[in-house]
Amino acid sequence: MTPADSRTLLDDAARTYELDRKHVFHSWAAQAEITPMVITRAEGSYVWDGAGNRLLDFSSQLVNTNIGHQHPDVVEAIVAQARTLATVAPQHANDRRSEAARLISEHTPGDLDRIFFTNGGADANEHAVRMARLSTGRPKVLTRYRSYHGGTQTAINLTGDPRRWPNDNGDAGVVHFFGPYLYRSHFHATSESEECERALAHLEQVIELEGPQTVAAVLLESIPGTAGIMLPPPGYLAGVRELCDRYGIVLILDEVMTGFGRAGSWFVASDEGVVPDLLTFAKGVNSGYVPLGGVAIGSRIADHFAHRPYPGGLTYSGHPLACAAAVAAITVMERDGIVDHARRIGDDVLGPGLAELAARHPIVGEVRGRGVFWALELVADQDSREPVAPTGGSSPVMAQAVRLCKERGLLPFTNSHRIHLVPPCTVSADEAREGLRVIDEVLGRLDDLPTTSTGA
Repeated sequence: MTPADSRTLLDDAARTYELDRKHVFHSWAAQAEITPMVITRAEGSYVWDGAGNRLLDFSSQLVNTNIGHQHPDVVEAIVAQARTLATVAPQHANDRRSEAARLISEHTPGDLDRIFFTNGGADANEHAVRMARLSTGRPKVLTRYRSYHGGTQTAINLTGDPRRWPNDNGDAGVVHFFGPYLYRSHFHATSESEECERALAHLEQVIELEGPQTVAAVLLESIPGTAGIMLPPPGYLAGVRELCDRYGIVLILDEVMTGFGRAGSWFVASDEGVVPDLLTFAKGVNSGYVPLGGVAIGSRIADHFAHRPYPGGLTYSGHPLACAAAVAAITVMERDGIVDHARRIGDDVLGPGLAELAARHPIVGEVRGRGVFWALELVADQDSREPVAPTGGSSPVMAQAVRLCKERGLLPFTNSHRIHLVPPCTVSADEAREGLRVIDEVLGRLDDLPTTSTGA
């Protein structure tokens, strides 16, 4: 790059930042207190900032670029579709939507072979809940604390993390319960089997105390993502399925973040041998190249609406550009074995590497994950397990972690007191090792920082 090119790059980035700060209203932020990083381009596992620095993307942006950035097959599919049919009303059939629905249904478990397309994960969960309420005639939905289901009005009330609090007016018909989380067990469990048994007993008690005849659905992330990547103990999802069957409750599994390779499988539900009544997806279905989400619908719900209208829809449901991207992305994932690759990266590189870091750094309380879906829980003290930042908040330690990662060429994903390691499913073994090397250096610096009590 010539000096003139560098000056142009910096000038363009400065203009981008100026216009952003003048006109763009950002999500989840106090507008006057943020300094958003300018990203100018991306490729594979990397992004470039406004100063021309290359960063290894261990965030996958919002844990959605499963197939990596700028995959040529997906980009070309979008371009080709734009030349043929750029948009169409959802009441008309179009070939990309039909093919995307077929490909998705080939990977969903059981009889989930009808696809209702949405614009993303939040409205997928909104519509799944609407379907459950309409088909059962019941008002309540049970979701776990430490969960995230989206930012729209119903979805944010379904959410269990603190982002719900300013939006929760208490009349959304949502009841929260404690899910399994052995490291910070609410049930005084000492093993995964105890945690599973006691968490299921707790959920059943909540159902009984709320009145089973009032509960339309239990909605769960198959693996809670933003809330901490807590893998369910063996048998938990199957146990929830059995409780739902016993009480006539619809089971909705949210695989918006875990689906399409992220956790080393097409869907976690399939690995667990569980078939929900409804399964929501988004993100990895086309790596976010064009907004797309959806609800995979089983026969119980599909039959209810066979001869009565479903009262819901979206202008851009099954948008042809989004579906063309999904068809290309799923085809590439099948052809190139990307889901198996993500599992091997977890088994062979990230899992063992993170275990070594945890053994070496006293600030690490626990490592959890599978595939390319991992979390490091950072603590002020390993014995007390006191987190270095409050739930839903940050701290100087976490701010320092982000700064140190970026200085070393790594774009991290952090939430509360955790660093999440969530690179694209296509990340190479060498790139994964490079990310671990940076995290190792950063943890070494954090080990020496003073930490203070922040609360769980």
